Amino acid sequence: MSRFGEAEDPRRRLVISALLGSTLTGWSTAGQAYAMTLFGGMPHKLPPGQSVFSIDGTCTINGEPATIKSRIAPGDTIATGPRSQFIFVVGDTALLMRDNTQLLLDKSTEANTPSTPVSLNLAMGKVLSVFAPGRPVRIDTLTALIGIRGTGLYLETDPEQTYFCTCFGTTDVVAKDDPQSKTTVVSTHHDRPLFINAGKKSAGNSIRNAPFVNHTDQELAVIETIAGRVLPPSFPRFDTLYERDQSRYR
Repeated sequence: MSRFGEAEDPRRRLVISALLGSTLTGWSTAGQAYAMTLFGGMPHKLPPGQSVFSIDGTCTINGEPATIKSRIAPGDTIATGPRSQFIFVVGDTALLMRDNTQLLLDKSTEANTPSTPVSLNLAMGKVLSVFAPGRPVRIDTLTALIGIRGTGLYLETDPEQTYFCTCFGTTDVVAKDDPQSKTTVVSTHHDRPLFINAGKKSAGNSIRNAPFVNHTDQELAVIETIAGRVLPPSFPRFDTLYERDQSRYR
């Protein structure tokens, strides 16, 4: 996996360009053309029975090639290959998986939540996700345990560390190898990204602040849209997002 903060895949730059000046209800002509090329259509709430919004590159569900008609459910393992991207919905959770990512959607034993994962196990790679307001979900990575309560988040993980951004909402974070390292983040707009390190080098010091990298408000807007929701009012207007988000990568 590429190190944190390195240049993003050119496909993602096209996604950002597609959303330039967009309100997701009044796309520019250029934005519509990009969206048709990248997604095969405009972002919209997926109808009942449809899981997959877009596939770019190599993606599998439980080892079988994913198609636009694939159904995804809690208990499934999703994987992407090199230079790939997969955007989908499962229950009321929407996810954007980047390249070289493997994710297990853990299912609940409760009868009233059969269609929505209660936890995500990110074995490797990069995931952007949004969840229904107030829904408790557990995130398990190689170096961190994260409890969320209806939020948007971005994760990158490898054996050495996890990068984690609470895009909005509340999260409780604990370092796996160092339970004394724990913190709660309350965020309205990417307020406190973190690195969670592997190995217990110094008790209580395995979590540190990190820069904002590798994800955008526009991408969050896309996956909230396909889940039938909108971003919180703490997010700025879309006609200012592109310029500000691009400045964060300079």
